[in-house]
Amino acid sequence: MSPEQEQTILDLRAQNHTPRQIAAELNLRVSEVRSIIANHGEGPIFTLATKGDLPPIHECLVDQTCADYLLAGQQPDDWPQSCLGLVLVARLKGMERVSVCTYLVDYLCLGVKDTMKPHQLDRAQYPDFVQRFYGAFPAGYRAIALHEAQAIIFGAVEYAARLGFNPHPDFEQTLYHLGHWSGEPALRFGYQDKPLYINGPYDDNRQVIKMLELNAGRDQFNYILGVG
Repeated sequence: MSPEQEQTILDLRAQNHTPRQIAAELNLRVSEVRSIIANHGEGPIFTLATKGDLPPIHECLVDQTCADYLLAGQQPDDWPQSCLGLVLVARLKGMERVSVCTYLVDYLCLGVKDTMKPHQLDRAQYPDFVQRFYGAFPAGYRAIALHEAQAIIFGAVEYAARLGFNPHPDFEQTLYHLGHWSGEPALRFGYQDKPLYINGPYDDNRQVIKMLELNAGRDQFNYILGVG
């Protein structure tokens, strides 16, 4: 991409155009536009068009392994056994119901791989819902603050964008639920300051590695294939 194209992207972004609008106008991929925005630090990649006050937070949760890795900074000396974290954000809907969104985050490379749009539950149903969603995480889960949940989700999206990867297509429909993020805390993604790609069963491995070679550099990432 030429310097002139990059400057045009930044100029349009300064006019509050979304990455998707910029990509359509310049006939580029959305991932290319988001990568330029992220690399130049031109504010959040996603514009939060919030209207009115959000319902209060009921609680935010994340699996314990992800919390240890990102929030406590406990990166293992050996290769990580997992790249996926599950963040849940629940807001109150009146006295008896909650609205829940979940985010499956690859915090080593690909960002938000899946998300569940707002799902309303009776408060009596909520504990069973949580247990079911975190049943695949043997280390369990813990409560975190909203700004920590935002830092995991938005931080992973921005890290992935610099590598050329878009979040799950439904992600933009869950932005309102997350609210505005201040940008803090700044978390450390990847492994030992490099992206680490651990393939999933539905990934296009060749395309992911090609994108990493293009945006990170041939010797600037690691990968583990054949997992899952």
